[in-house]
Amino acid sequence: MEVRAGKDVPIEIGNALPLASIPLGSTVHNIELTLGKGGQLARAAGTYAQIIAKEGDFVTLKLPSNEVRLVYKECYATLGQVGNVDAINTCLGKAGRSRWLGKRPKVRGVVQNPIDHPHGGGEGRSPIGRAKPVTPWGKPALGIKTRKTKKASSKYILRGRTK
Repeated sequence: MEVRAGKDVPIEIGNALPLASIPLGSTVHNIELTLGKGGQLARAAGTYAQIIAKEGDFVTLKLPSNEVRLVYKECYATLGQVGNVDAINTCLGKAGRSRWLGKRPKVRGVVQNPIDHPHGGGEGRSPIGRAKPVTPWGKPALGIKTRKTKKASSKYILRGRTK
């Protein structure tokens, strides 16, 4: 099987085409957001996005996060689903295997010293000592939306992702 990219390539799994050339309902991955920049969406193992609609210069996609968004129709996407679907089922088994992947241990703020974290200090197992949890730099954590409300690309998001 030969994988090709271009405007006139056949509609087969693995080929990359502009979104305008891909039929409705197809699953795609490795989708460009900016023309010529390269794929940015649906690239993780086993993921895919679905083409829902085509209107004017834009194509509506349902992303793996359940977000529904518009993408420019000339942007390229690869047909099919990303491989290694079972990656999510991998059990690392021990801390060392996680370290091989470059992940460092997470130390909870509550067990640190007050100089290192706002949650730190106190005698024994003490509560946070604040109304709401915060990051090590004092910004609100857990459940606070961090996306800028006036971000330019917000107009292309038809339905936000769901938790």
